Parts: sequence; C-alpha cells; structure tokens
Amino acid sequence: MPAQLTILAPGLLGGSVAKAARIHGLAQRIVLWARRPEARLALREQAWCDFVADTPEAAVAGASLVVIAAPVDRILPLIRQIAPHLPAGAIVTDVGSVKGEICRLGLAAVGKSAHFVGAHPMAGSEKTGWEHASAELFARRACFVTPLPETDAQATETVVRFWRDLGCEVTTEHPDKHDEIVAHISHLPQVLASTLCAFLARRDPRWRNHSGGGLRDTTRIAGSDPALWRTILEQNRDEVLRALAGFEDELHALKAALANRDYLDLTARLERGQAYRKDFRP
Repeated sequence: MPAQLTILAPGLLGGSVAKAARIHGLAQRIVLWARRPEARLALREQAWCDFVADTPEAAVAGASLVVIAAPVDRILPLIRQIAPHLPAGAIVTDVGSVKGEICRLGLAAVGKSAHFVGAHPMAGSEKTGWEHASAELFARRACFVTPLPETDAQATETVVRFWRDLGCEVTTEHPDKHDEIVAHISHLPQVLASTLCAFLARRDPRWRNHSGGGLRDTTRIAGSDPALWRTILEQNRDEVLRALAGFEDELHALKAALANRDYLDLTARLERGQAYRKDFRP
C-alpha cells in the first residue's frame, strides 16, 4: 500500500482512481492537484481525498505513487515539472492513451532516483470532469502497463498490482506496440463515429429523429470532447494513419462487392464482422 497516492489533474479518470483507491484501501493518504483554482476549492469538499495542494510540486511531496491524469499533451510537461521534487524511489504512472514518446521521455525526465511506468486504462466515457468520476469505472476493464526494457522491474510490478487492485485486467506491452493496438481498437472507432456524424450533419438534420438504436450505439463516442481527441490523434498520428489506410481498403472492398453485385463476397464480409463482434469479452 502506498503511504501517499498523489493524483495530478483529476478529471474523470483521475477522480475515479481516487474514489476507487479510497474504497479499496489502496493508499493511506490521497493527495490531489487540479489546474483550476475553482476545481481545487470544490475538491477540498470531497470525502475521497485527504488534501488538495496548490501546486504539482507540493502535491508530490511525500508521494510513494503519482498518477498523472492530464491530457496526453500535458503529461510530459507535468513529469518534468515534478521530477526535481519527487521523493527517492517514488513511482510515477499516467493514464494517457498514447505511450511511445511519453514512456521514453518520462523515464528520462524522472532520472535515476525515481521511476516512470506508463499505463493506459481502457476506461472512460464521452463525459468529462471529476464530477462524473466513479469508483467502479475500472471494474473488469482492460488496462495496458507499458514498461520499456530498461524500466525497473519492481516499479513495473507495483504499477501492475495497483491497476489490478483498482479492478482492471492488466496486460503489459511495449509502448510502441500499445500505440499500434489502440490506434485500431480505440482511436479508429472514435474517428469513424465522429466522421459518420460529420457526414450526416451535412444531410437533412431531421433524419436523426427517425433513427433507431443502431445510429445511437454506433455514434455514442462522437459526443466526446473534440479538443481532447485532436490531441490524441496528433500524438498517435502515424499509427492512426496506418489504421485508417487499412480500414479504407476494407471499405473499398465492400463497396466494390456491392457495386459488382458480388453478394457472396458481401455476405462473407458481413459474417466476418458478425463473428468478430460475437467474440468480444463480456
């Protein structure tokens, strides 16, 4: 059990980490820091944290484990900001959905006296903000832990255990492989949902009033924060472009089968998609 768990920038994910850690007894003390003063004032009234610091440097004083829950473009600046103030042996992890650069530069930034181990819980919502946080957010959700070959093995084990104790099903993966995987299973679906809604927005807007559950289910994540997703797509640009190219090939092949009245091929593609969907984990 960490003597002190510090969470920087507690939005939906960071707030959920704090709530789950409190319920499961995973830290003796939970300290938060939020960028906006009004958020810090509101967080001081929450029973699931013990102290809200005014600066990131003050928040990490005495920390055993630090979780950075900021958007991906703010993670490295925060690591560099807190690095000189980390206690010896402290472990820093994060929740960012892009890992390659963060893991390499984060490990270098903390130096020899502390440790950085990247993580990415596959949990979230189109809603944002700690106000929507839930202690159950991580229950039975996948989580990547992404050490580099030179990452301290004991620090990696501590981070794996922490996310597992929050309820996650943890997989360790190299940061670059992680970025390839999530480009296909997370970033590509976001692009497709948002693009479908952008396309339909150019048609008669009244059409959506006649839609069934299919359109709602397919496009739920299109309601996510565009600024947040722009940053994620910028950070994982190359892998997302490769995923899009592969999807374009698949879509073109389906279009060709329909245009050529090749209904056997069309059916085979629909059946392959059905089989993939049926094999999702519960």
